[in-house]
Amino acid sequence: MEENNPSTTSIKKVVLVGPECTGKSTLASLLAKYYNTVWVPEYARHYIDRLDRPYEEKDLPIIAKGQIEQEDTLAQQANKLLICDTDLTVIKIWGEYKYGACYDEILEEYHQRTYDLHLLMGIDIPWHDDPQRENPELRQFFYDLFKSELQQRNTNFVEISGDHYRRMSLAVAAIDQLLSER
Repeated sequence: MEENNPSTTSIKKVVLVGPECTGKSTLASLLAKYYNTVWVPEYARHYIDRLDRPYEEKDLPIIAKGQIEQEDTLAQQANKLLICDTDLTVIKIWGEYKYGACYDEILEEYHQRTYDLHLLMGIDIPWHDDPQRENPELRQFFYDLFKSELQQRNTNFVEISGDHYRRMSLAVAAIDQLLSER
């Protein structure tokens, strides 16, 4: 895995994190359209859809690498702002929860990569079942884990909640503030 590409350091990076089924992909695509830029889809969904077996712990480094490669590639196409539908925070938290630990190579990259803003997605929208979603009853538990992780890392983050319109409004306000900072 490679470090942040120096040629993309002038790009502001915003990442959406949070539990399953909290509208990350929907909001990421809407924000990219609103800001006339690109967004990085969640690589895990693409990877798992192509598997002919259930995913396993050994798949996590592959997923992390795919996420990073997509991010670095799309950063080259970004219009001053890159919207990421997840980052390694999700893989770190998931690996620790499901398997009791996270691979060192993922943790190393997790600590090296930087983002300008995290949008922590709230759990106050309805759950929609999907073959890749596993824990509807643990949404608050995971929300608390994400929030704690962001706080421990002293990450710039904003909590996003409400219906889809309110989420968009809160996200745009946070991103506009980020873009106005010098």
